[in-house]
Amino acid sequence: MAALTIQDVSRRSGLSEPTLRYYEQVGLIGPIERDESSGHRRYREDDVDTLQALACLRAMGVGIEDMRTYQANRARGHEAAGEQRDLLLRHAERIETQIATLHVHLDYLRAKAALWDARDHGDPGAEAEANLRVRDIVPRLEEVVMR
Repeated sequence: MAALTIQDVSRRSGLSEPTLRYYEQVGLIGPIERDESSGHRRYREDDVDTLQALACLRAMGVGIEDMRTYQANRARGHEAAGEQRDLLLRHAERIETQIATLHVHLDYLRAKAALWDARDHGDPGAEAEANLRVRDIVPRLEEVVMR
């Protein structure tokens, strides 16, 4: 028997209640059972497992169409293993690119902070060194902007 409320599932999955309703509406999950007396949704543990997987995909920037493909591949099982792998690896590569970009931005911020720290402490040697680090990072920053 499905016993979890939409509030329970929202807390456990990290997805908002409107998102849970939307995912059911667009067919990513469900249909979800309803309480006969109130008509409120009642989720099963299997629904929560599916929604936690979808929440992870959503957090990684996976769009609805790829989520649909992911769900369809899950339903197909082993015969869709290669497609599922390729879909996930495509998104993993996108995330790796984003991480690399963030590392460049982080390096830039730290170098600029070191520059301002040197200025705050009146240390011309440290300021010159920090300026060199900033100049070294600028080409990398321009490169990631061009991606």
